[in-house]
Parts: sequence; structure tokens; C-alpha cells
Amino acid sequence: MAPVLSSLGLILSSLEALSSLHAGFSTAVIEQVRSNLIAIASQSWELGTAAEALTELDWPALSVFNASAIPPPYELDASNNASDVLKIATSTVSAKPSDSLALVANDGAVGDPASIGVAVLLANWTDSSDTSYASAASEQLDYLLNVAPRTDSGAISQRSDQVQLWADFIYMAPPFIAYYGALQGGDNGTSLLQTAFAQISLYRDVLRDEGGLWRHVALGSWEDSTHWATGNGWAAAGMLRVLETLDHSSVASDFAEQSASLAQWIQEIISATWQYQAENGTLLNTIDDPTSFPDSSGTALLASVTYRMAVYSNDTSLIPYADKAFQVIGDSIDENGWLRNTVDPETFDTPSAASSASPEGQAFVLLLQAAYREYAQSVASGQVIPTSNSTSSPGSSNGDDDDSNMLRRCRLVRRN
Repeated sequence: MAPVLSSLGLILSSLEALSSLHAGFSTAVIEQVRSNLIAIASQSWELGTAAEALTELDWPALSVFNASAIPPPYELDASNNASDVLKIATSTVSAKPSDSLALVANDGAVGDPASIGVAVLLANWTDSSDTSYASAASEQLDYLLNVAPRTDSGAISQRSDQVQLWADFIYMAPPFIAYYGALQGGDNGTSLLQTAFAQISLYRDVLRDEGGLWRHVALGSWEDSTHWATGNGWAAAGMLRVLETLDHSSVASDFAEQSASLAQWIQEIISATWQYQAENGTLLNTIDDPTSFPDSSGTALLASVTYRMAVYSNDTSLIPYADKAFQVIGDSIDENGWLRNTVDPETFDTPSAASSASPEGQAFVLLLQAAYREYAQSVASGQVIPTSNSTSSPGSSNGDDDDSNMLRRCRLVRRN
């Protein structure tokens, strides 16, 4: 009888652990974080990241992570109106000068204004009475493809005044290009989907180092060869959005090879990243530099990608690292809903001042919550089966079949 009771105890314990996944951050905390984000996001990339975070968190049915989100409905109902996202799109288009192709004039960055483009495309699709959205999105695409400077290999520059590649670009421009193509359809749409993938591939050729991590900035008048945590997060999260757009487009079967490559490229970043996780769960601002300082922003973004990839691939080997990161992010949100211990998003190499906050860090908390929620729901439904509760090295397996089988039995007990 004792072995039976022991096994039952293990099963119940695991069920409790899985059930705790549903909670995530409290509603009150998320509402504070959300309100603070909306209050302080002002730069082009901050607004684009905020729009994406709000979509994934509050309107997941409209996110590219939802298999039926492409195309979105022509009309949004009261329960799925994406009002905060569309407000960002409307404000951006209203402020756009008529002589600017980019959604934000004189920005200095090529990719950053395009980050708002997905919200503008959503506004255009769901509001046929206003043609300004279509014109603005088309002009932004024209600027990216036909005006912005490029490398000799064809990679679109992140900067408008020189040819320079930043890891940040991958989150800003390719998801917009891909979403535009998925909505447009036809041969032109397929071409845009391929362009989004090709830009990622060209950037990876330049920025990826042998260990799998990406350098932050290459080419141009100055370079940043460090493995910036947020930069690797931008790259992995941007690739993930393009991957989901390809897979949920009407021509997904034509992009099977590209999707497989993207999944591999994302996995190599997060696998390489978690090797350097600190004992308390944080990542350092420069991932592999032990003299660097802890950064909750990059930690949150890379953890969100890890949860999403576990759902995508049904590979939970890196979840223990994401769980530790989730805990430290929760501990880093103060009583007023501000994420602390962030990098200054404009210097890249210094912590945020005690009196300031990171708009992108606020958005990353929402992205993390949305990803964590999807993972928890996938575990609860049996779509994702955790293979182990132990912490193994990133990318490795501890071969503990007993633990794996026990968790599968948990799933059967829960269903019964």
C-alpha cells in the first residue's frame, strides 16, 4: 500500500504544480503594469511593442499566435474590440505627415516605425470606412522595401543615415512585412512572406556568433559586439512572430522549410541564453559577461519566447529556466506596477535610473504573462506534456523516463 500512496502523492503534487501555472501574475499587478506602459510609451518602437503586447495579452484571438487570426474579422465586436491597440494605430496615422513614407517621420530608425504597422493593418482590416490606414501601411512598406538603405547582400538597414544592422530590427520590421503579406494574399503576399524570412536570414548571417547568441549592432560607424540580452530577445521574439504568421497564413505549406529554419534559429538563441542564467533566475544585461549587471527586461522577453516555443514544439526542456525567470520578474515588479532592475533602453549598457522606468520592460511583462498563460492552458488541456520537473542543462535531456511517465499519468488522472 505504501508505494501506491507514495505514487498518488507524487501525482497530486504534480497536479498542484500544474494548477499553479494558471495564476501567473495577479490581475491587479498586470493592470498596474499595463496602465504604466500606456502612460509612458512614446517612442516609435515603444508604441509598436506596446501594441503587440496589448494584442497578445488582451486580444489573443487577434494575435498571430492564434491559428484563426489570419485574417482577422472585418468587424470587431464589443468583447474583442482591441480598442487600446487601435488607438495607437489611429494616433500614429493621424500624426503622420503627408510627405513621410514612414509611419513616424524623422525617426532615425528604419525598422522602429514599422513596428506599429501590424496595429495599422489591423485597423485597416477592421475599419473599411477609413482609407488612411491602408495608405499609411502601404507607404511604410514602400519605404522599407524601396527607399531604406541596404547592405550589398540586401539586408535592410536599421538606421536611415547609414547601413547598420541591429538585432532589434528583427522585432520591428519582418513581423510587419509578414503580416502585410499574409493579409494581402496572392503572389504579392507570398513574396512579402518570403521577404520577411529572407531579411531575418540575412541579419542572422551577420549578427549570429558561433555559440548561437547574436551580437547587438554590426556595420556602420560604430558596432556593439556584445551579446545584449534584450537584443537577443528582440531577435528571438521577432522570429517567433514571423514563424507564427507563416504557419497561420493561407500558404503555410509552401513555407515549411522556412518555418523549420526559424524554429531552429529561435531555439538556438534561447538554448544558448539559459546557460548563463543566474541562480536567482535573472539574466545579465550582457548575457555571457559575468561582470555585467542583472536585467529584468531582457529576462522577461526571453522567458516569454521560451514559454511560446514550448507550446510550439511541445519541448519543455527549457521551462525550468523560464519558471525561474518568471519568479524573478514577479519579484522585480514594485508595489506601483513598475518593473525594476531594467537596463536603460537608450544606452544599452547602463541600468535604468532609480527614478525612471523602461517602457519596453513594461511591455515585456505583458508579453511574458500572455506567453505564460498560453503555456499553462496548453499543459492543462494536455496539448503540451511536461517531460520533467527537474532542471537540466539547456538543450539536454536527463533521460528520466520515470518522471516523464509519471507526468503523463498526471494528465490521465486529471482527464478522468
